[in-house]
Amino acid sequence: MATAASDATSDDMFELAPVSLWLEDYSAVRDLLAQRAKEGVTDMRAHLTDHPDRVAECAARIKVLRVNRRTLELFGARDLEDLEAHLPVIFSRDMYQAHADELASLWEGKTSIATRTVNYTSSGDRLDVLLHMTVLPGNEKTWSRLMVSIEDISDRARAERALSLSEQYARGLFQYSPVSLWVEDYRSVKRLLDEVRAAGVTDFRTFIDVHPEFVERCMQEIRVIDVNRQTLVLFGANDRDHLLRNLGLIFRDDMHQSFAEQLVDFWSGMLFQQRETVNYSLSGERVDVYLQFSVFPGHEEEWDLALVSLTDISARKKAEAYLEYLGKHDTLTTLRNRSYFNDELERLTRRGPWPVSVVALDLNGLKAINDERGHAAGDALLRRAGEVLAKAVDSGECAARIGGDEFCLLLPAVDEDGAEAMTARVRDLIELNNQYYGDPRLDFAIGSATCHRGESLETTLHLADKSMYVDKRRRYGPDAMSQIL
Repeated sequence: MATAASDATSDDMFELAPVSLWLEDYSAVRDLLAQRAKEGVTDMRAHLTDHPDRVAECAARIKVLRVNRRTLELFGARDLEDLEAHLPVIFSRDMYQAHADELASLWEGKTSIATRTVNYTSSGDRLDVLLHMTVLPGNEKTWSRLMVSIEDISDRARAERALSLSEQYARGLFQYSPVSLWVEDYRSVKRLLDEVRAAGVTDFRTFIDVHPEFVERCMQEIRVIDVNRQTLVLFGANDRDHLLRNLGLIFRDDMHQSFAEQLVDFWSGMLFQQRETVNYSLSGERVDVYLQFSVFPGHEEEWDLALVSLTDISARKKAEAYLEYLGKHDTLTTLRNRSYFNDELERLTRRGPWPVSVVALDLNGLKAINDERGHAAGDALLRRAGEVLAKAVDSGECAARIGGDEFCLLLPAVDEDGAEAMTARVRDLIELNNQYYGDPRLDFAIGSATCHRGESLETTLHLADKSMYVDKRRRYGPDAMSQIL
């Protein structure tokens, strides 16, 4: 009576188990593998992996002895007979790789196997399952009785796949972004700022002005966690390691001032920042970038995760610089233009430094050359005039083309003797230029005047102009003036 009760209880436990249970006979499978071994197969795992048709052949030889109620529910079968009829559907496609591992493990002598695999319902719906297989005691040599439990983990697998796809999507957005992206750890920077604050510093801007080495130290404490592909392209790096080994070549020179401003914003609690700054490629070329910095949400206390985006604005900055250049320079001679000259004249009128000397110059014979040889020849002579005057002036002095053939030099902190020396220097450079180029000869009429504090610089400009015309008449005479002008 006790034995019958125990058997009944065991049957009930099998039948009512909340997971799918299978009692199976693998003896025919073992015989088939043994036959393969006799035929010369020494590595059963490799053999099964390389021949999925052999795995399918093995699967067809499995004999299902019994299944429980949960198995019929899980696989959508009416009864065992219906289940067996659909086994080619249930055990197909994705499951063969995992089944090859199971068979190889059994062949290698394992009696308990756990694996994650895929089955299919009788209607063909995918089931992600966690499978446990155990050879029942006494059947190790024949594989006549194996107990298999199958737990449906499809919901979990779908969630994992969705998470994986989401991660892949996010990773794709990061890697293939058209702007340079950096994931960085600023914890050490925060720690240094906290230490300075704890030391009683209240005027942080003055502190970093007095201690510029603090800015350098903070830059060195930034830890780069990851960068995307565009970053490698922007800075000319072969790979991520190449870039990270050479960060000192990228973050240098003009960037220090920008980073100092970034630290001032950190000090004020700004964890989202935008600014234009300068980096350098690994080949040494300047890279103008628009920087956006943000600490990741949830990391505001530690600053351990921050995203930095760098948009290359080098082309825009070059265009802006060129437009600014055009606004201040004569494109033919590359000297300053009339607009810049007027602004400089006004600035010197307000601030000096005194005395200010003015040298007026007029290019002789330009009209005749234009008429006789064409404007290309005249333009070439104007370019030569620009070369001479650009070479004559020093930093802080202004050489400008203020009319078609009119030029002027503004010389701050230069007296009459200095103006005379400048005139002599220009004439020497003209002579050298003529020796190099030959015909047509470059020739200027030159006059100068000096303005002292309290005098009118505008009047001085007129005096220099009059002096220039005196030089022109003295050298060429009144009758020749019409041909020279």
